[in-house]
Amino acid sequence: MEDDRERLNIVTGAFGFLGKYITGRLRASGERVRALTNHAPDAPAIDVAHLEFRNPQVLEGGMAGATVLYNTYWVRFAYRGVNHDTAVENTRTLIRAAERAGVKRVVHISITNPSTDSPLPYFRGKAAVEDIIRSSSLSYAILRPALVFGREDILINNIAWLLRRFPFFAIPGDGEYGLQPIFVDDLAALAVENGHRQENMVIDSVGPETYKYVDLVQLIRESIHSHCRVVCAPPPVVRVASWVLGLIVRDIVLTGEEVNGLMANLLVSNQSPTGRKSLREWLRENSDGLGIKYASEIERHYRTTTRGVRWLQVRP
Repeated sequence: MEDDRERLNIVTGAFGFLGKYITGRLRASGERVRALTNHAPDAPAIDVAHLEFRNPQVLEGGMAGATVLYNTYWVRFAYRGVNHDTAVENTRTLIRAAERAGVKRVVHISITNPSTDSPLPYFRGKAAVEDIIRSSSLSYAILRPALVFGREDILINNIAWLLRRFPFFAIPGDGEYGLQPIFVDDLAALAVENGHRQENMVIDSVGPETYKYVDLVQLIRESIHSHCRVVCAPPPVVRVASWVLGLIVRDIVLTGEEVNGLMANLLVSNQSPTGRKSLREWLRENSDGLGIKYASEIERHYRTTTRGVRWLQVRP
């Protein structure tokens, strides 16, 4: 059996929200980690290789010698010519390169309730990627979270930001649809645990509490002591308001597809919870800093910070 200290792990998005926690857990246990990325911080503390989908040989070289691939790569919305169909093909290229590089296992982050028949490109694309992984030669663990929360999270933070600054917060529809949030470090722990297994599995990765969306917003409101009024509004009104706000903050705040996914009750699971941390408890512990600054999706994921980075030149 391979010594954990000798095992090389590849993490896509190793400097992002979830990837950072997966990387931290791997390094804390003494395992080697290499980031496959195009967005590295100045002088990163781990090895980095290019996430170059247009050059499969570069991808293959970046994964040479690795045992496990932790894949967090995806796109939340279409931007700069990359949409969900593009993300599916990029992931296909990644998985094929991993096979050629000799990677043995992939731990892939998906979404609750993906379906190849879904009218929503996000959920349909996630299902297509799962099929690609199942048809590969790699053993796999597919984890399906709904909403992931934590200190660096965007959605919960920006709900709090809006509640701190505006007199009204609009809920699309009646707000009775559900969400089952999981703490980011609980999800990272589950990913690393399943990186050490060999059997194929698909796991809904959800926390111990299920909320109606309207109750979730009210809980955040109470936690930060906001006096903002939470109101229900027709979904088209919420979409237009989100578009206008996006112009102001120079970001994409909420897409129509995300509204439809929420209202279709796709972010809940009928499986047993895998996470332990309560969102209510986490909000009590972190409410003071929540929503103080707006968290921009575009700024976080589409800026390039590669000064001081020594890219590995690895060949397969």
